[in-house]
Amino acid sequence: MLDLGTSFLASVERDPGAMAIAEGDLTLNYFDWYRRISALVDGLGQIGLRKGDTLVTAMQNRWENASLHWACQLAGIVATPVNWRVTADELDHALRDSAARVLVHDDAAAAAVAGSALAADIGVVPLEGKNGLTVMLAGRAADAGPQAGADDLSVMLYTSGTTSKPKGVPRRHRAERAAAIAHVAQNLYHHGERTLGVMPLYHTMGIRSLLSASVIGGAFICLPRFDVPGALDAIETHRVTNLYLVPTLYHDIVHHTEFTSDRVASVRKLGFAGASMTDGLLQKLEEAFQPDHFVNHYGSSEIYTFSICQNAAAKPGSAGRAAINQRLRVVPLGAEDASKVCAPGEEGEIVASMQGDEAFEGYWNRPEADRKAIRDGWYFTGDCGVFDDDGDLFVTGRTDDMIITGGENVSPVEVESCLSLHPAVAEVAVVGLPDPRWGKVVTAFVKRAGDVTEDDLDAHCRNSELSNFRRPRRYVFVRDIPKSPVGKLLRRLLVAGEYEAETTETTTA
Repeated sequence: MLDLGTSFLASVERDPGAMAIAEGDLTLNYFDWYRRISALVDGLGQIGLRKGDTLVTAMQNRWENASLHWACQLAGIVATPVNWRVTADELDHALRDSAARVLVHDDAAAAAVAGSALAADIGVVPLEGKNGLTVMLAGRAADAGPQAGADDLSVMLYTSGTTSKPKGVPRRHRAERAAAIAHVAQNLYHHGERTLGVMPLYHTMGIRSLLSASVIGGAFICLPRFDVPGALDAIETHRVTNLYLVPTLYHDIVHHTEFTSDRVASVRKLGFAGASMTDGLLQKLEEAFQPDHFVNHYGSSEIYTFSICQNAAAKPGSAGRAAINQRLRVVPLGAEDASKVCAPGEEGEIVASMQGDEAFEGYWNRPEADRKAIRDGWYFTGDCGVFDDDGDLFVTGRTDDMIITGGENVSPVEVESCLSLHPAVAEVAVVGLPDPRWGKVVTAFVKRAGDVTEDDLDAHCRNSELSNFRRPRRYVFVRDIPKSPVGKLLRRLLVAGEYEAETTETTTA
C-alpha cells in the first residue's frame, strides 16, 4: 500500500493544474502547492526534525496548517494536532505525552503557548515572524520525496478526556490512506470534488476531508474558523460540491438569516458524523439542499469508519450497515468479549473488528485503556446500539448516557428525535437527572425556536410513537445547548447544572 506522501505525489502528477487548496483570495493548484509543501519539508529539516519525530500543532484551519500536515506526511514526521483553543495545561499534556520535538502554532493558541511550562524546552514555530511557518512556505527547495513507508506512523490524535487525560491515538500511513479511499467510495465522491475544509484539522473528520480531497484530485476550501456567513461565502465563491460536517454546523447554516438554497446550489452531496442527527434536522436539510446523496457516517478516531448509511433521510436515525473495511456486532451490555451477539431489536454495546484496514492498533502509552477497549480482536466502542430486522444499525447513545428510570432503559437519542420534530424546538438535549423515586428522571433541555410550553411538548410526545415511559417528566428551557468545539453535545454539563436557563424548569406529571 502507498504511504501518504507517495499518494500526494501521485495526485500532483495526475492533476498538476487542478485546483488543490483555497482560502480567501488565495488559490493554488497541485503543482504550486507541492512547491510550497516541498519548501516546508526543507524548512522542517533545517530546524532539526527527522523521520519519526513528533510535531504538535495548535492552529486553525488555515491553508498553512493543511500544508504542514502534508509536509509531515512527506517527511515522515508524526503530525500531532491539538485543539487551537487548548489551555496551557492541556498543551503540556500533549507535549509531554507525545514526546514532541517541535510545536507549531498560530495566534489563536498564543496564550496557551505563553503559559506552557514545556514549550520553552522544545522548538516553537509561530505562524508569522522571522522563523515562522509562512517564511518556510515561501522558501525554495528541491521537490520533496516521500521519506515514510506505509507502516510508519502518520498522525496521532488526542481523544477528548472526560474523567481522565486525553488519550493518544496513533495511526499509520496505511490506515489513514485506507480511510481516505473508503471515505471517497462511501460518499460517492467523483474526480475534482470541492469540499469545505471547516471541520478542524485536529479532528478525524477534518483530516479525512483533507486526505480524501487529494485522492480524487479535488480541492480543500479552507475556512479557518466556522461562522455561517463565511461558510456560505466560501461555498458560493468556490462552488463547493460536498459538505462533511457535524449536525450542529448544519443546524446553524440552515437556520441562519443569510441562508438560501440558491447560495448552496453547487452542493450535491451531504455527509455528517460526530453525533446523531435529529429527524427534524434531517427533514430540514433534505428540503433545503435536495442532495443527490445524504450520508450518515458513524465512526471514531480509533477506527475511522464503523458503518455507513448512504440515504440518511430515507431511514432517519439509521447508521446503516458495516463499512467496506469493517465488521460490526452488538453484544450484551457488560459483555467481557464479543462471542455472544444480541438478537435484532435487542440493545447492547457496539463492537468493531480490529482487523479492518482503517483500525488503529492501541492507545499511546495507555495499556489500561487498551485492556478496557480492545478484547479478542474487537474494539468496544462504548456506544449503545441495536440492529433492526433489516440489518440496519441504530446508535442509541453512549453506554454511560443511557437513562435507567424505574427499571426501564431510555435512549436520549430517541427522545431528542421525537422532540426535534416540533416546529418550535430549535435544539434539544435529553439526560437523566437523579430522582429519589425513579432513580433517574428523563429531562429535556430545550432551546426554543418559537412560543412553546412544557404542556405543548408533553402533548407532542403523547401524540407521537414515543413510549409513555420514555417521555420527559421535566423540561428546562435554555438559551443554548452546551457543545464541544467540534459540535458534540456535552450532556455531562447539563447533568452538572452548567447551563444558562431561559426560565425556571418545570415538571410534567
